[in-house]
Amino acid sequence: MSLGALHVIKQTNKINSASVIFLHGSGDTGEGFLNWIKFLLEDISLPHINFYFPTAPLRPYTPLGGELSNVWFDRLSITPDVPEHKETLDSIGTEIKSFINKIVESGVPLNRIVVGGFSMGGALALHTGYRFNPGLAGVFTLSSFLNNNSAIYTNFEIKRNTPLYVDTLVPISWGEKTFKDITKLGIKAEFIPIRNTMHELKKKELEGLFEWIKKNTTTIGILVSFHSLKELMCSIVARTGQPGLTRGAKCQDAENITQ
Repeated sequence: MSLGALHVIKQTNKINSASVIFLHGSGDTGEGFLNWIKFLLEDISLPHINFYFPTAPLRPYTPLGGELSNVWFDRLSITPDVPEHKETLDSIGTEIKSFINKIVESGVPLNRIVVGGFSMGGALALHTGYRFNPGLAGVFTLSSFLNNNSAIYTNFEIKRNTPLYVDTLVPISWGEKTFKDITKLGIKAEFIPIRNTMHELKKKELEGLFEWIKKNTTTIGILVSFHSLKELMCSIVARTGQPGLTRGAKCQDAENITQ
């Protein structure tokens, strides 16, 4: 099944050098997830990052008695004690991988892409980062868990030290078990328990997440600033000329000026 509607928050600078994909929870949409985050944080735009909010396909969902719902994959039951629904997980994995490949083709390397999500979206993010698309810049989960016999535990792949941010407010024991089991695979993870709250997003929770995103894309921000400076110098040289340089000099000449 194909992905539904996509909503994008573009970077504020000229150059897009990193991307973050937010995967919503069951029954929601990309637009709904975006509006929820904007309600809590207002402006989420950053200088060098594009934020993507795709929508899950409309499919029958077993916990709802087979009713159609925007869900990334089917579940036999909302509990970690049952098997994963392999067919729908593998199917959506193909769709997400294709979506990520399009971002890579646009010029953002795989190791500059972060994938995460809320609830079911967080579970898919784990499968994406450690099964379907190993080599991401980072993975985050918000109020999520993996089934006890998840395919990640037997079919995971790590191509780089992809950091994991786990912020949980489902039953704490579910999130904590997922955290412990996944770190046994050698994955570097950070666990942030959220207590005494419902299955929802919180402002403080999102603020911590965005700080983590910024931390894991700091190098990118430096590169953007450097290349932006080079572009500015190229423009100055091309328009006005500099001592020892002719009007219309090449960019490497401008680079010499900045050294």
